[in-house]
Amino acid sequence: MPDRSMTGIFPILSTPFRKDGSVHYEDLERQVEWFVDSGVHGLGIAMASEVYKLTGPERDEVLISVVKTVDGRAKVVMNTGAEGTDVAIFQSKQAQELGADALMVRPPTYVPTVASEVVEYFGRIGEAVSIPIFMQDQSNAQVPPAMAVQCARRHENLCYIKVETPPTVPRTAEAAKLRGDSGLILFGGAGGAFFLEELRRGSVGTMPGSTMPDVWVRIWDLWQRGDQDGAEREFHRYAPIIRTLAQGLGLSNTIYKYVMARRGAISSESIYARSPSLEPDEMQLREVDRLLEEQELV
Repeated sequence: MPDRSMTGIFPILSTPFRKDGSVHYEDLERQVEWFVDSGVHGLGIAMASEVYKLTGPERDEVLISVVKTVDGRAKVVMNTGAEGTDVAIFQSKQAQELGADALMVRPPTYVPTVASEVVEYFGRIGEAVSIPIFMQDQSNAQVPPAMAVQCARRHENLCYIKVETPPTVPRTAEAAKLRGDSGLILFGGAGGAFFLEELRRGSVGTMPGSTMPDVWVRIWDLWQRGDQDGAEREFHRYAPIIRTLAQGLGLSNTIYKYVMARRGAISSESIYARSPSLEPDEMQLREVDRLLEEQELV
């Protein structure tokens, strides 16, 4: 039986790259420790980690480093989706062997295919491993609620859905309405922009970016204690920086790392994104500085 107990805050790591493109593993470990010290319940290596820009050996080494550093103190979720079912199965088995607690898989998108083939893709991956899978629903790689329920009924490992296709609030509500006895468990994502609304509609956690694990944990803790008003106040206090960070992975990768460097979670040596990537201009970085200072995050 797959682990169905995962709830709470699961930030997605940012892979720290030096200017020459090499992975800064010391800063990766430092970031993981910061997450764990902040009280997160899990963490992910996924799209916001630029996992799609890593070579095969780098993917393995990053996962090995994260699993070793976490040392059982939080759950580790690894993105193993691919454009081919066999590649996704290979990557999923490898991640399980290297210590991932769960997988995250988005459907293939390069070549459009029919819904039945997407269900088969997920089903075969589910059959190949013995750990739970977060199906990732994104605007450019959609897993509609009805499909997610169908997959959850197809195999018990397909038990989580990360809802990110906007608007996420009605999408979450629809999934909650349709899931019935399928066992499908709902998580939010998309930077946590609608975290509280998603909780009200059946979500049990969120996978935000890497910059504010402490803030997200505080909001979660307030909500869990029944202080929804307090959670709302805490969330809205940081709404300006949440909005700034929700600019898409083409730009936000570098901003995430810049914010973490300002907050002391990584060094200034590893704030770079791998190409291709947009880079924020100096005006935007100064705007970020002002927000961090106003919200007492530095």
